[in-house]
This record gives sequence, structure tokens and C-alpha cells, in this order.
Amino acid sequence: MNKILASILLSAISTLPAHATIDKTADVKTTPKNIIMIVGDGMGPAYTTAYRYFNDNKATPAIEATVFDSILVGRASTYPARVSGFVTDSAASGTALATGHKSYNGAIGVDVNKKPVQSVLEYAKSIGKSTGLVVTSQINHATPASYAAHALKRSMYDSIADQYFDTKINGNHVVDVMLGGGWKYFIRDDRDITKEFVKDGYQYIDKYQALSSINNDQVLGLFADKGLPWALDDSQPNRLKSMTIAAIDRLDNNEKGFFMLVEASQVDWAGHSNDIAAAMAEMHDLHQTLIWLQKYVARHPDTLVVMTADHSTGGFTIGANGDYAWHPEFIQNLTASPSQIAKELQGQTFDAAPISKQLGFKLNKDEVALLSTAHADTEKALYIALKKVLDKRTNTGWTTGGHTAVDVPVFAFGMNKDMFVGQIDNTDIAKNIFKLLGKAQTK
Repeated sequence: MNKILASILLSAISTLPAHATIDKTADVKTTPKNIIMIVGDGMGPAYTTAYRYFNDNKATPAIEATVFDSILVGRASTYPARVSGFVTDSAASGTALATGHKSYNGAIGVDVNKKPVQSVLEYAKSIGKSTGLVVTSQINHATPASYAAHALKRSMYDSIADQYFDTKINGNHVVDVMLGGGWKYFIRDDRDITKEFVKDGYQYIDKYQALSSINNDQVLGLFADKGLPWALDDSQPNRLKSMTIAAIDRLDNNEKGFFMLVEASQVDWAGHSNDIAAAMAEMHDLHQTLIWLQKYVARHPDTLVVMTADHSTGGFTIGANGDYAWHPEFIQNLTASPSQIAKELQGQTFDAAPISKQLGFKLNKDEVALLSTAHADTEKALYIALKKVLDKRTNTGWTTGGHTAVDVPVFAFGMNKDMFVGQIDNTDIAKNIFKLLGKAQTK
């Protein structure tokens, strides 16, 4: 983004009108002090269903419900602005969820006319609430960026990182607590934004261990070059839960409350990779986060939690090839992700025994032959072969490496959860949150 365009965007942000599009809900008498918006990126309906079976206790005859089952309230359409057809990307959908405006694929916090539109996070900041971003991608990726920045293209990562520091609302930085990945974009040859934040009073951390010793209500935590490692490979498997707990601990200190975005970013990345093992591990991290949040809301009933997906990814099918079966037991005991297993085997003599140990089941003769041939080729070929083994074992199907246009589930619990019940559009989520924040509604 050139300096003139950046100047225009920043100027527009500071003068955004204090109104949103019309909301069809009735006037609310009481509103939550705290609002937590959760996005399961790419988490279409098949993912939450599959997690129920993945998480099932096979020692009991019943299939146990998950937290997703207990908080489901409806579903949402995800289509972008008509100029982009029916299948959205994360930027357009993130913009819809954050601002209540449909936009074109690739848009970050701008409408179809490429004009900045205010997000619920920005409005929350303008009325004195604390704000947070907690994600497993880089913190300037499409979804978090849609809540805290404005760019014509989602790929403008450096510009988005710059805006996190340069943009001010009432003299303060837009986001108080930022936790996720992204060293690459914040520590650059031309600018070290981490040092600028520290100079402005923020605490900077770059190791998970420091989450428990944060002593500042303004925090920037970056734990990877780009996105965090897969949950299967990370030193902190439940890193989304750990970051969420640490963020709320700081945001909770504001008597006016807070707005926070939490994103399980890598459900989407697993879907793009057609990697069922990685997908279920990411879903487990999100599941554990939600269980903790339910306990938090029980102690803080003036809190609302809303969760949805921005779209579904991969055309994931629970059962494939005409076989009426799905076998999650073959992905329940992995000690590393398929991509990590493939990486570790590069430069080594092929040996099926340690691979079987990492996968958690003994490979058969056909699988050994497939993996041996792939190992002689490239790391990527071996990764693909490992995924094929797991897909065949579990009977998992995929139709695409991209997104689909299916409606996605909507979940809510806490104060005013009924505002999100039924069939809604993704823009309705932002419109209702604006209303709960007290923003005047206009036609």
C-alpha cells in the first residue's frame, strides 16, 4: 500500500460514522459487559459433527455430545458481495462478520466501493472497552485484520501490521491484547513494530511460558514467524485455550468490559490441506477453549460468547467411496502431524516401524509400499501419501482444496444469546453486536 492510500484509509477510519445498517431484532433492555466473538475458520458443519465422533468414548454405548452440540443456536449464510459470486474467502467473510457489510473477496474492512467501514472491535474501543485478538494464524491474517485494520487486499500483511500500531482511536492503539503468530511482519528490516509497541507501554512476549507472567494490560505476544505450529506439533497443544485465558485475564481489568476476537485459524488450513488428522486436533483445541469459556461465563453472566465459521473448507465428507462408515480411531493416537512426520523423514532411510508408532497403528503392506515410493520422491509427496493413508483408514472424503458455499453453524451462550438464533446471514452477527454495544441503528 502506498503512503497516499494509507493516509486516506487512516483518515477515513478516524471519521467513520457512528451508525450501522438496520437490525431486525427487538430493542434490548440489558446488554453484556463483555463480548467474545469466536471464528472457527473453515469450520463447516461436517467439522463439528466429525469432532463428536472423534471425541466419542467407545467404552460407552452412547455417542457423547460435545460442547458444540450444547451451544448450537442456528446457522448463517456466508456469500460475499455479488461481484464475487457465492463462495467467499476469509477476508470478505471476516469483513462481513466484523462490520456487517458484504464485500468482495480479498477485502479487509472495506466495502465494495473500497471505502473503510467500522468494525465492532473498533466501535467497542471507541466507547472505552478493552479489545483483544487471539488467533492461531499470524495476527494480521485475514480474519483478525478484518476486525482491526483496513486494506484493499488481504495480502497487504506489512501494511496491516503497521496499522495495528499507527491507527489510534481516542488516542489509543486499536487492540490492547494481541496473541498469535507473525514475527515476519512485525520485525522487519524497514521497521520493528514490536519495539515501537514496547516504547508505547506494551509488554512484548515471544514464548508461551510468558503467558502466565503477563503483568501489563497492553500486550503483544508473537509466538511464530507466521502461523503457529499445528496443534499436533506445538509445544503447547492447547495453545488457543492458553492464549484465551491469558488475554481475558488482562482484558477483565477494565470496568467497562471488553470485546475480543478468538480465531481457531488452522481448522481452515487443515481443510485446505485435506488433512483430517490436523483438522481434528485443531478442533480439539477449540473444544477445550470453549469448555473453559463456559466456566468463565458461569462466573461472569454479563458476558456473551458468539461463535461461527467464516465458511467451510475442503468439502470435507464423513464417509466416502460409497462405504457407510467413518473410523476416527485411526487419527486419535498420532504423536505428530502428517506434515511433521514427512519433514522428519527427509534425509533418513525409510523405515515403516517409527512411522507406525507416530501414526498410532501398524501400517499394512500396501501402505508401506505407498509411503516408501513417496519417500523416495519428495517431502511433499510423502505428506500427500500419509494423508491418503489416513483418509482411506478413516474413510474420509474431500471435494476441494478450497472453500465451499454451504451455510455454517452459529453457536452462542451467555447474555443475549437468543439474538443469534435461527437462520441468519453472517452480516447479522455484526449488526446484532453493534446493537448490543449501543451503537445507533439506521436504515
